[in-house]
Amino acid sequence: MRGANIIIESLLKEKVEVIFGYPGGAVIPIFDVLYDAPLKFVLTRHEQAAAHAADGYARSTGKVGVCLATSGPGATNLTTGIATAHMDSVPIVALTGQVKTALIGNDAFQEADVTGITRSITKHNYLVKRVEDLAPTIKEAFFIARTGRPGPVVIDIPVDVQIQEAEFDYSKDVSMRSYRPTYFGHPGQIKKAMRLISRSKKPVIIAGGGVIISGAAKELKEFAKIFNIPVIATLMGLGAYPATDSLFLGMPGMHGTMYANLAITESDLLISVGARFDDRVTGKVEEFAPGAKIIHIDIDPTSISKNIKVDVPIVGDAKNILGQLIEEINLKKKPDLNRWIKRVKELKKKYPLKYGKSGSKLKPQHVVEEFYTQTKGKAIVSTEVGQNQMWAAQFYKLDYPRCFLSSGGLGTMGYGFPAAIGAKIGNPSKEVIVIAGDGSIQMNIQELATLKTYNLAVKIIILNNQHLGMVRQWQELFYNRRYSGTVLKNPDFVKIARGYGIKGMKITKPSEFKKAVKDIVSYKGPVVADFWIEEEENVFPMVPSGEAINRMIGGMA
Repeated sequence: MRGANIIIESLLKEKVEVIFGYPGGAVIPIFDVLYDAPLKFVLTRHEQAAAHAADGYARSTGKVGVCLATSGPGATNLTTGIATAHMDSVPIVALTGQVKTALIGNDAFQEADVTGITRSITKHNYLVKRVEDLAPTIKEAFFIARTGRPGPVVIDIPVDVQIQEAEFDYSKDVSMRSYRPTYFGHPGQIKKAMRLISRSKKPVIIAGGGVIISGAAKELKEFAKIFNIPVIATLMGLGAYPATDSLFLGMPGMHGTMYANLAITESDLLISVGARFDDRVTGKVEEFAPGAKIIHIDIDPTSISKNIKVDVPIVGDAKNILGQLIEEINLKKKPDLNRWIKRVKELKKKYPLKYGKSGSKLKPQHVVEEFYTQTKGKAIVSTEVGQNQMWAAQFYKLDYPRCFLSSGGLGTMGYGFPAAIGAKIGNPSKEVIVIAGDGSIQMNIQELATLKTYNLAVKIIILNNQHLGMVRQWQELFYNRRYSGTVLKNPDFVKIARGYGIKGMKITKPSEFKKAVKDIVSYKGPVVADFWIEEEENVFPMVPSGEAINRMIGGMA
């Protein structure tokens, strides 16, 4: 079998259903086989969008996303999407073409050192120089991408390897001495954790993306309800615990809720499940949860005690470990948390998320809330990065896992729209909406062609304030309103949408936006909706950079 056929047959063995990509000279043999293959190929209009679409597909379905690009600029265009997936632990396999093996290192046409470029932004990568190695490499790549802490894997394949022949054998099991993830917590550590929990008076659970990745939402809810412990979810963990439940305290950190940050600060025990204590969550590390013991559950041992020193580390899969903790529960030693729950309720009542009334222009928070109402909270929400991202996280209540797609670690503008394309293809029966800013939507606006080509009913909500809003907010608060490089002269988004054959709408008046939202949600095809919002609306609360998380600026814009 030729190398290109081996690639496609291997993907079929891995039960791959869709590939996102863009053709080029070094992958023509693969595309020739794709022509007759029982695989859906989605032609994006930029390779970066292909990587983001594979990412959105993976996050929303739990499957491995696959993208394909040619050598040189095709491969380098994938790197932003690969880095985005790497920071947020998303399983994707990126296939890239490469120049002929004899030309590698000779500065050949469209040559780039793909394995060198992507080494620091992948879980693993390969350059396959022998056709006999193709099948076992692909099998190993999928195993690495989906197991342990998931992540992206790159396979760089020279064009001559794609046309050479070898016997196809996909029967061998993957066994790697240097890679053996731990899936169950050590029994001794489980007992230590339970002792801390039984003695605690003010515990808090922090749920991260690892809860969603492991499929542990059910176990998390059961565990929290047994003890009556309040739950906080990081940006990546939104949807891991129902936002409408009385125990939920929202998001922590820089733009989290004030009551979540105060609960962390006052707590005597933090139970972190699948979260990595990144700088946006912790604020000033020396003053983070100063009176709390910390239990840290994570499948990646290198994430434990990396940013915050913990008392009880438990390495393993979140679903399994929560199950172990539930089995270990002794109801006779269940702590009395009534006073703590009363205190948390007081904090929620005293410091609610709020915003001012609409004047002549729309309030973005109101727009997000209305979409939550009209979609009954059941949409897959994909965000861009910036103010739009934070407003979505604050005001669209997420009750279900795998329904919030956002670039958390890398903060990639241009992620949300193509990720929504991947999500819609992976979940054709679900409502998918993009919440974007007028700056970030232009990063990959060419994907409107992809939307139209495949007739995907994705609804794009542009919160248009004619600025790069989050940077402008910092310039307003800390740089004396010196708006350097953040004022935008935008195109007519309605005309652009119509140019691609897509329905476009412009909404400027508070009196008309509710009907507009209803029309957008009920429309059967794709929509670009341009909502003109207050230009100097800010995301509050806000922890200034370097400050402790209990010292937040304002509660209302």
